[in-house]
Amino acid sequence: MRSLWLRAVVGFSVGLCGGLGGYTFVYANGASYMTNDPAACSNCHVMREQYNGWTRSSHHAVATCNDCHTPHDLVGKYATKARNGWHHSVAFTTGKFHEPIRIGPRNLAITEAACRHCHEDIVQQIDRPDHAGSELSCVRCHPNVGHLH
Repeated sequence: MRSLWLRAVVGFSVGLCGGLGGYTFVYANGASYMTNDPAACSNCHVMREQYNGWTRSSHHAVATCNDCHTPHDLVGKYATKARNGWHHSVAFTTGKFHEPIRIGPRNLAITEAACRHCHEDIVQQIDRPDHAGSELSCVRCHPNVGHLH
């Protein structure tokens, strides 16, 4: 009798979480975040300024949000999208986020790596081997290059 009650509670909990999660995913247009379409990033009002800035930037013709804000390997890309999606959904649901939105240290490192990957030829000329450990930061000197303000 006790195990039957426990199974019912577990089944109800799993069903409730799955139902709420599914509803939230559909309501929030979650499938759009699995794509490479930059318009998905502007689903949330706090990202509209960044999206509008990107449409006016030089990167508009050569890069999407994922090119600069996710790792270039498949697993890293979707792991980052899932992690960021979770944090964004919690922040936007609770209303606890900074406006204007700011990039965190982990995502800043991903963006820095993307700059260095795409602009490798320039970076190699700027980084000096005699200053190991003190590399220049692309995003420190060019903070608005992908999102003109």
